Amino acid sequence: MNEPDFLAFSALFKEACLKCFGYPLKEPLTETESKLFYNEIFEHTGLTVGWKSIKNYSVFISNDRSGLWPRDEEQSSPGKRENPSVATLDTLSRYVLNAPYTTEAERKRSEGHYPYWFRYREQVVRSSAGEEQAPRVGAVTGAATGMDGGGVVKHKQKLIWTGAVFFVLALTIIIFTLLFRGKGASSFTDDFRVLQEDSLAARGWIVKGKDSSYWNKRGSRSGFLTLFTLKGDNWPDPTQTPVIRNLLLRKIPCDCFTLEVHLKDFIPRQNWQQAGILLSEDTGYTGKSIRISIAYNDYTGGYPRSRQILIQAITSAGGSGKPEEIAHIPLFNVDSLDSNPAFARNLDNSALRIERRGEKFRFLYSNGITGNSSFKEMVTHEFPMRVRYAGLFALKGFVGQTEEIPAYFKFFSLNCEACGAP
Repeated sequence: MNEPDFLAFSALFKEACLKCFGYPLKEPLTETESKLFYNEIFEHTGLTVGWKSIKNYSVFISNDRSGLWPRDEEQSSPGKRENPSVATLDTLSRYVLNAPYTTEAERKRSEGHYPYWFRYREQVVRSSAGEEQAPRVGAVTGAATGMDGGGVVKHKQKLIWTGAVFFVLALTIIIFTLLFRGKGASSFTDDFRVLQEDSLAARGWIVKGKDSSYWNKRGSRSGFLTLFTLKGDNWPDPTQTPVIRNLLLRKIPCDCFTLEVHLKDFIPRQNWQQAGILLSEDTGYTGKSIRISIAYNDYTGGYPRSRQILIQAITSAGGSGKPEEIAHIPLFNVDSLDSNPAFARNLDNSALRIERRGEKFRFLYSNGITGNSSFKEMVTHEFPMRVRYAGLFALKGFVGQTEEIPAYFKFFSLNCEACGAP
């Protein structure tokens, strides 16, 4: 990689980081951030850049404090020089330039000449030439540029003025990005009355792990989003690949927020039927996560069997580590419901709420015959994680004999808050 290529690569990687995270690259990315970046690139382009490569690139570029290409090994950053392939550079360029979604096979067939990388590189080279070379040409001879001495001065002043304006605009964008992410920039509500895929996408929803046969039934009850308790789970299990079918995700654009979900007539009756909210750092089940759900459980580890409908909250550090159950609130004993069916009316309307301020999460729930029953606090828990996505889910774990029952979601709200608020 020659010096112009390196300068273009450095600018490209920094711009991609800014687009992904909302703030400039100042230090090497962590493993979690690199995996998040990997997923973000894949979601937007259909192409991949390995997360380990991303992490290495961030180390290499962050250590290049001078911004100059190291011309020999003694001048180079710690570790070996990074030399990304043209395909990788094109993938990063497609992400930055908002290129259409594609696949590796489609790119090889129609864009094997990697046009987005060369377009981006040309922009960087032209920009560099415009700032550095043009004034020197004019200084050598005014005739060469059609300018006299005063014209050269004016040309320099114009370049300086343009650069200053560009710098102020870039700084303003960065400041506002950080300000709005930290203090909250938006509120969003959805009553799920319109469920066409293009409308959901336009409202910011993403469907992961799509099971088309059940996803096509999402509007089976008018005025509700219907998800089914399909086989799958994000519970760490070395024998199973984590997956949640028809997980409906949306990005969270702020660090502090209040999130609320309402369900209708959800009464789980078999292990491990449940429905609720998933907070995650990424879309690939590799980062940290928090799950709060209305669930059924009759597994007691050999103790007398007790069939319960409960509210459960768990945290997971990602990978294969054990999760932590931070709340376990029994709502009803199923034997009591069987003896007194009228009690089930208390599950006509259920709601879950999560409030986040800094690293502190507050979990609340509500249930009752009417929709205006008050919230009750389950637990307050500190858990350091970068929440990037909120998801609505229904699942039954990795069991085959349990039925797939519907979970009717009727309301979702996300309100970004000022992180300094009590």
